[in-house]
Amino acid sequence: MHLTIEECHARCIAAALGAGAHAAAAESLARAVVAAEAAGNRSVGIAHLPLYLEALVEGRIDGSAQPQIEQPLPAILHVDANGGIAHLGYDLAHQRLCTAARSFGVATFAQKEAFTCGELGYFARRLANEGMVAIAATNGPALITVPGGRRPVYCTNPLAFAAPLGEGGVLLFDQSSSETAFVKVRQAAERGETIPQGWAIDAEGRPTTDAAAAVEGALLTFGGARGANIALMVEILAAGLGGANWSLDAPSISQGSASPGTGLFIVAIAPAAFGPEFPNRLAAHARRLEAEGVHIPGRGKAEMLKNAQREGLRIPRRLMEAIDAYAERA
Repeated sequence: MHLTIEECHARCIAAALGAGAHAAAAESLARAVVAAEAAGNRSVGIAHLPLYLEALVEGRIDGSAQPQIEQPLPAILHVDANGGIAHLGYDLAHQRLCTAARSFGVATFAQKEAFTCGELGYFARRLANEGMVAIAATNGPALITVPGGRRPVYCTNPLAFAAPLGEGGVLLFDQSSSETAFVKVRQAAERGETIPQGWAIDAEGRPTTDAAAAVEGALLTFGGARGANIALMVEILAAGLGGANWSLDAPSISQGSASPGTGLFIVAIAPAAFGPEFPNRLAAHARRLEAEGVHIPGRGKAEMLKNAQREGLRIPRRLMEAIDAYAERA
C-alpha cells in the first residue's frame, strides 16, 4: 500500500485507540513508529506496531497510564511511566529537558516502568534537531548472553548518539550491544529462515544458525567481552540510575500481562554552552572524514526521511490490514 506519512500516522493512531490506548499515548506511539519507518528502520517501524497493539490488548502496556514527572534537581528529570509506553513519558518531558540543557549546559532524563521503546535513535534524533548533542540508552527483558554464558543476562541494550551538523543535518548512530537486533532473529524465525553463524546460541548453549532455536536461546554480544561491557554500561545507565527493572528481572514483552518495566536514559548537552561554532566545526570535520572514505552515520536516514515526506511510505497490505483490524475494536 502506498500511503502518505499523514495517512499512515492516522491509521496507526486509530489502531492504538482501538487496542486500548488513550489519545495522548496513541499519538506518541504512532509518531514514533511512523518516524522509524520513514527513516528506513522498518524492523522497529510499522511492522513493530502489532507488538505494541497486542501488548495493549493483553495488559503488558497500560493504555490508561499517565506518566509522573519529577524534577529533583534543576537538570534532572525522573519519569515513572506507570506501566505505559516509553514514548509518552518522554514526549511530556522533552521541552523541559531541552530548557534545562540550555540553562545548565547539560540535562538528564531517566524513565522507569515503561514498555520497550522501539527505535532508540528516535529520541536522540529529536534532540539533535533541537541543536543538542544526545546520548540515549535503554534496556529490556534479557535476550543476550556474554562470552561463555549459557542464558540471557542483558537485553540487546542499545546505545544511540546524535549531534547537529551545520545546515540542518544530523549525525546519528543507533546500535545494539548484540551482533544483531532481536527483532531480526524473530522475523527470520517466523519466515523459517536461517541466521548467520555468530549471532546466537540455542537453549543448550551451542552456536546455532537456526533462528527458531536462537529465539529459545540467546543472542551473542558483538565483539565478545567488549560488547558485553557496553551492555553492562547501558544496563547501569538505563536500569540502575532510574530504578527500572534489570534485564534479568524484566517480564516478557510478548507473553503474560505484566509490564517489562524497562528504563530509558538520555543525556542532552547544549553545544552553545561551550561556544557557538560546534555545528559548523562538526560539519566541516565530517566532510574531511568523508573525503577519507569514512561513513558518517545519519546521512542515509536523513535522505530517507526526506523521500518519505515527499513520496510517502509503502507498507505491505497484509500488515496494514492487520493493524487496521485493531481500529475496529473501538
